[in-house]
Amino acid sequence: MKDLKGKVALVTGGARDIGEAIVRELARNGVSVAINYNRSEAAAKALAFEITESGGKASTIKADVSRRSEVERLIKETRKAFGDRIDILVNNAGGLVARKKLAEMDEGFWDEVIALNLKSVFLVTREVAPFLADGGAIVNLSSLAARDGGGGGSIAYATAKGGVLTLTRGLSKELASRKIRVNCVSPGMIDTTFHDTFTAPEVRKAVAARTSVGREGTPEDVANAVVFLASSAAAYITGESIEINGGVYFV
Repeated sequence: MKDLKGKVALVTGGARDIGEAIVRELARNGVSVAINYNRSEAAAKALAFEITESGGKASTIKADVSRRSEVERLIKETRKAFGDRIDILVNNAGGLVARKKLAEMDEGFWDEVIALNLKSVFLVTREVAPFLADGGAIVNLSSLAARDGGGGGSIAYATAKGGVLTLTRGLSKELASRKIRVNCVSPGMIDTTFHDTFTAPEVRKAVAARTSVGREGTPEDVANAVVFLASSAAAYITGESIEINGGVYFV
């Protein structure tokens, strides 16, 4: 993706798993990357060091992207590190928090999951938009859960990720006058700490067996799609979601 060289990207939740793979792939293509993290400071700093030691440019910025004041600071710090122009935004931050069925959820839990996975995309995109270069790209992270309702105890997460799909389509229209493309990717079973924490091994094996390729996805599988959508190779794609699930679910 030669056209990416010299561009600036902000990746939320960029310190580990899918976010880490996205940061690495962007940096490999010559992009200067602002790596947002909340709790994973050591991982973020190690990743930035790795990139700079390899001749790339990276900066780490701590912020809880579900909080407006911290998002405002995140954008200020990104601009301070790389200038006023941001070319690529990847809204990757998110998580399940816990598996809870309807009767087990209280309002606070619901609000937390929605804020982490959906409100964060709204807040970051709103603050980045004035500084996003015309012709830039936004890539959001949705999920297979948005399509099939998710596994047991993931109603709130699935709902939030469904909102990301809809927000992506709406933003693609609203930002079209500036030639800013807005897309998302919807991963299925990816080998990450997300599933290490929340998904039983036997469930993971069963899902992998159902795929056409006979395995779980990797963070790199997702990162490659994200970088494609951020590049001019995807110049005629906007408002779209790429399903990355090994053929488990067709749209």
